Amino acid sequence: MLKLIEVNEENWLDFRRLSVRDDQKGFLDSPVGILARGYLYRHDRASVIGIADDDTAVGIALVRDLDEEPACYDLQQFMIDARFQGKGYGTAALRLILSALEKERKYDCSEVCVKKNDAAALRVYEKVGFVDTGYIDEAAPDCLNLMFPFSDLLPDP
Repeated sequence: MLKLIEVNEENWLDFRRLSVRDDQKGFLDSPVGILARGYLYRHDRASVIGIADDDTAVGIALVRDLDEEPACYDLQQFMIDARFQGKGYGTAALRLILSALEKERKYDCSEVCVKKNDAAALRVYEKVGFVDTGYIDEAAPDCLNLMFPFSDLLPDP
């Protein structure tokens, strides 16, 4: 059964070993980079989230608070290991993450910045209900800014 777990000193090596396909590596940080970002953004309440199918690590994500306008949860990184892609893990894990954030409800929405040419990621985000805000960050002009309002929580597949 798919679940979200805390990445800790006992299991972090399992998540460190995850990897995406070679053609996806330019879109994401490595798992070690994601863990490092979690530490660096600790003052923004960053959470590194392990994604597991029973006891098998299948993915990792990083969410942090973004108190700038628009204040929201910032889904900084989200990856499913190449061995588990195309099996529904990404969509299911993203729904679990959004459900957990919705329950916490510090913010009314979550956002993610996705490279325009990362078609696979864009499909997953749009499938669960993220919409393009039209905002283009000058620091990342090759990215789309997608927003998920919690009032639209988790449409059925």
